[in-house]
Amino acid sequence: MNLLNEYPYLYETHLHTSEASSCAVSTGKDMANACKTAGYTGIFVTNHNWHGNTRIDRTLPWDQWIEHFWQAFEETLRWGSRIGLDVFFGYEAAYHGTEFLIYGIDKEWLISHPEIENATVEEQYALIHAAGGIVIHAHPFREEPYIPKIRLFPDYVDGVEGINATHSNPRSPSHNDPAFDKRAIAYSREHHLPMTAGSDIHTKQLLRGGMAFKRRLHFIQDYCEAIRSDEDRILTNGVAWFDKNGKEIAMR
Repeated sequence: MNLLNEYPYLYETHLHTSEASSCAVSTGKDMANACKTAGYTGIFVTNHNWHGNTRIDRTLPWDQWIEHFWQAFEETLRWGSRIGLDVFFGYEAAYHGTEFLIYGIDKEWLISHPEIENATVEEQYALIHAAGGIVIHAHPFREEPYIPKIRLFPDYVDGVEGINATHSNPRSPSHNDPAFDKRAIAYSREHHLPMTAGSDIHTKQLLRGGMAFKRRLHFIQDYCEAIRSDEDRILTNGVAWFDKNGKEIAMR
């Protein structure tokens, strides 16, 4: 309880909705309701992008694809506004199984930068940075058939998802191997990269992972700056609390 008093603003940073991610089970409305009930201050909707497990028709022209993709986020945003839950936009970018969480850009930027569609990892980093956003390496050490090999890009990310609740929360129905997180935490420390935490949640049956801050994040750029400056925060997989360097400090 002392931790919650000191860090009262809890955020889910890795969340999918069924309107845009084929692997998601629950709608944005249902996800927002569940997160509000669970005590989150806000959520980041990070649906799979054009090269990922998307539900949006891949044959659409670029601008129409982005419009449909953004609409899935807006549905969650509208409902979050009704119930008092902050909702921010992001997406999960896929590069042959390697995935990154992108924050800090918007629909207009995406429509006007079609070159991001087939950008390399290096080009993605430059483009997102030029726009004021950040790139986080999602679950870098996950091992699954859809990931042909582990590829690391320490020079082309702003942070590492060190704690992914699907790996280390015993209630997780998939990807459950705490060793994935242990390796990600060590990697983050080795390269002095800020560490993030999220649930990678696809259903309203929450794992309650994420990050808690001392201050409320009002805009997506607040989050980007918090990560860039490695602001004080605590991380959780829904079972335990960790400091920003991945050291366990308390059970939940």
